[in-house]
Amino acid sequence: MTTRTHILGFPRMGANRELKFALEKHWRGEIDRAALEEVGEQLRERHWQAQRDAGLDYVTVGDFACYDHVANHIQLLGCEPERFGFKGDEPELSRYFKMARGVEDEAGHVHDASCKHGAEGTFALEMTKWFDTNYHYLVPEFTAATQFRLASTRLFDEVAQAQQAGHAVKAVLLGPLSFLYLGNEKQAGFDRFSLLDALLPVYEQVLSRLKQQGVEWVQIDEPILGLDLPDAWRNAFERAYWQLARSAPKLLLVTYFSPLSDNLRLACQLPVAGLHVDAVRAPQDLTGVADWLAAHKVLSVGIVDGRNIWRTDPDAALATLRPVVDKKRGELWIAPSCSLLHVPFSLAAEDKLDAELKSWLAFAVEKLDELRVLRAVLDGGEDSVAQELAAARAAVAARRSSHRVHRADVALRLARSVAGDDRRASSFGQRQQVQRARFAFPALPTTTIGSFPQTTEIRAARAAFKRGELDATGYREKMRAEIALAVRKQEELGIDVLVHGEAERNDMVEYFGEQLDGFAFTANGWVQSYGSRCVKPPVIFGDVARPAPMTVEWAAYAQSLTKLPMKGMLTGPVTILQWSFVRNDQPRSTTCEQIAWAIRDEVVDLEGAGIGIIQIDEPAIREGLPLRRAGWPAYLKSATRAFRVSASGVRDETQIHTHMCYSEFNDILPEIAAMDADVITIETSRSDMELLRGFGGENNAGGFRYPNEIGPGVYDIHSPRVPSVDEIVRLMRKAAGVVPLENLWINPDCGLKTRGWPETEAALSNMVAAAKLLRKELAAA
Repeated sequence: MTTRTHILGFPRMGANRELKFALEKHWRGEIDRAALEEVGEQLRERHWQAQRDAGLDYVTVGDFACYDHVANHIQLLGCEPERFGFKGDEPELSRYFKMARGVEDEAGHVHDASCKHGAEGTFALEMTKWFDTNYHYLVPEFTAATQFRLASTRLFDEVAQAQQAGHAVKAVLLGPLSFLYLGNEKQAGFDRFSLLDALLPVYEQVLSRLKQQGVEWVQIDEPILGLDLPDAWRNAFERAYWQLARSAPKLLLVTYFSPLSDNLRLACQLPVAGLHVDAVRAPQDLTGVADWLAAHKVLSVGIVDGRNIWRTDPDAALATLRPVVDKKRGELWIAPSCSLLHVPFSLAAEDKLDAELKSWLAFAVEKLDELRVLRAVLDGGEDSVAQELAAARAAVAARRSSHRVHRADVALRLARSVAGDDRRASSFGQRQQVQRARFAFPALPTTTIGSFPQTTEIRAARAAFKRGELDATGYREKMRAEIALAVRKQEELGIDVLVHGEAERNDMVEYFGEQLDGFAFTANGWVQSYGSRCVKPPVIFGDVARPAPMTVEWAAYAQSLTKLPMKGMLTGPVTILQWSFVRNDQPRSTTCEQIAWAIRDEVVDLEGAGIGIIQIDEPAIREGLPLRRAGWPAYLKSATRAFRVSASGVRDETQIHTHMCYSEFNDILPEIAAMDADVITIETSRSDMELLRGFGGENNAGGFRYPNEIGPGVYDIHSPRVPSVDEIVRLMRKAAGVVPLENLWINPDCGLKTRGWPETEAALSNMVAAAKLLRKELAAA
């Protein structure tokens, strides 16, 4: 039987980020809705043609979105939140962007998707990570009053567009249980699961209409089958899909990112025509699926990695597929493991990568061709694709043996590591006494998280330096001037612990990756993060080492300008790992530990240069958690060890800080404490300090008390709004009800890179004033 090929989704932005630039022009009022829609139509046509040119049996329709695919479903299913006050006669795209970006207040401010609170205007839908990826989706909101209806024709219009172009269409939907599960309840005591019975009839209407359009297959994504589901949700799958099957085309149930595990038998027995499994993340599922999936059902195997950029090893892929081919009696499809949304568009624009490294990579377009080659081998042998196979095998072999990848000195350093290498010399209590004697901070010391505004002048100087229009000396002097400005402003404001402002840094991961061995950078390897926001992750291709100091000169210069303590600012090993494309030829934990030792070298050199406080940021530590709780202990053990390795090479009097933002920590607080940072700063203002409750206090049900010092964020840096002194005082009083006053710091939620100087100075001035007021209260008590 002939093998079929398909994909689960394709990058939306375009080869040259055409959608990004069109969106931003539309938001600035430079193009109208019709022009934006035309860009979308052109991109879809090109992307479908690329799939057809690669010989795929179906083009995937419904994966395109002008902002986010979950937001598309909110409109399709007619459940736009009532708080936006839509009357129903507004253009659909206008309502869509208001949900995604917020509604302007009277002052013209937009409360965007990163904001949970808006004093005026209407804040956007909350935004959070799509499972364990670095893509962010807009979170549906549900209440007991939520109603569903078929409210958008966009999906059907796109199906018609593809059909008119002569393509065989496979439509894609986010499944009803995953749609509900990934939303939030906005009403106390309400359970969104109760909405399932009202939602299913609308899905029936959608599926029936697609069937009427002549769509043979609908890919219905239920990625929550890879999670540890409550019984009620797991048990609902069977009745839900029996109901949907009545009016549906053939359904391909799709899972990805995580093993099915205890949901494997359930997934195989649901009344669907086929099942897709992620054989990259969960190859162990294949044997069970081949046993349990009925012969008349299609098995779709996700054999090409949709989450990473490495060329597929054809022999390894075929070794995985052939036993399935031998065992599976029914039809076999092959595909990427998940949507290709998570990888860059094409290698065609990568003219700066050297030929050898480029030969090791495959972006979205190249992955389409990999499917073609694998199918050709499965169906007819190697002869028809002998040249492509030879090139792939040569690249895989070269990478496996390359001296650029494997370094004996790095391997030896890890091999010689001993248990005590990840521990400070003394306990926190002993270190705290030494540090207090050294720094003599006032009660409630003030600091910031690291970055200060990246002004037009800073960006212009960096761009000129990269273009060669500004030499190294000129660039260095401009950055020194910006650092001096930041130091002077902090001294004038009365902040206790200063930072140099990070004027010289482009990105908190890229900056370090550019100076570490084992990293490479693409010219056009953009990946959508959310909306029009794209990121260009570094590529970790080899063993990681630090050839030279990275931040010492800048920190030492800043310290020379002031008698106040200056914080050294570093990105931690887990965050560098999580926000990069990581090599797949060794465990991620090994790569993370290599990075940790490189950061440790920098920490030791900063201490040697007289920097007494060093912050190692780890905002990504929670997002690295495996989707299944069974994988948490091993990950947390590795991640916390990596942080401690990076931080433990210094003397007791050197104070180590870390920063974490926009995560729920309560379920991993003992592990956060095990990192043993002297001070942790966290985002808490958007939760009105509620997030801090897990760290201690009388109402902490778990009885956990965070043992070290904490700086809860007192204002949200994502908004231009300046917090009042009274507001900050109120928040810190709440914090003092949870954490002992002697262990509290005062700081913003996060770095100030995206803000302007006027609002930054005003907010920090109020923060310092609040600290002084609270100190007076303490002195009078």
